Amino acid sequence: MSFLIVYASMSGNTQEMAEAIAEGIRSTGATLVIKEVMDASARELESYDGIALGAYTWGDGELPDECLDFYEEMNDIDLSGKKVIAFGSCDSNYEHVGAAVDILLEKARERGAETPLEGLKIELTPNAKEVEKCKAYGVSFVESLGL
Repeated sequence: MSFLIVYASMSGNTQEMAEAIAEGIRSTGATLVIKEVMDASARELESYDGIALGAYTWGDGELPDECLDFYEEMNDIDLSGKKVIAFGSCDSNYEHVGAAVDILLEKARERGAETPLEGLKIELTPNAKEVEKCKAYGVSFVESLGL
């Protein structure tokens, strides 16, 4: 089983989540590639069994600008038989808290993927307990694929 994490992070919060989730996935012995969204193409998703998509929520509940091309490219791929999770840092001062996570999960389902876990949303910078929660989320994701 192979795993891919693709994420966008502006302040480093979502990157910190991605690295903790990666640590959880790797702790199971699974193979993992981790990329920033600007270095990835949606077509790559078709080559992995498990995919974790991460993005912070921008503005009034939108994907960040650096995710838009990737998101559009997802319209041209088939994720049938793939499992996808989504995560991101968010800010409860906004009306649509962590909406980017929901947008990514919805797109994955639209493209045929299964979404075995709820999206993981962390308020701003993850604290030590939340970093552990991210690691456990990575482990749970691998387990959801039957490993």
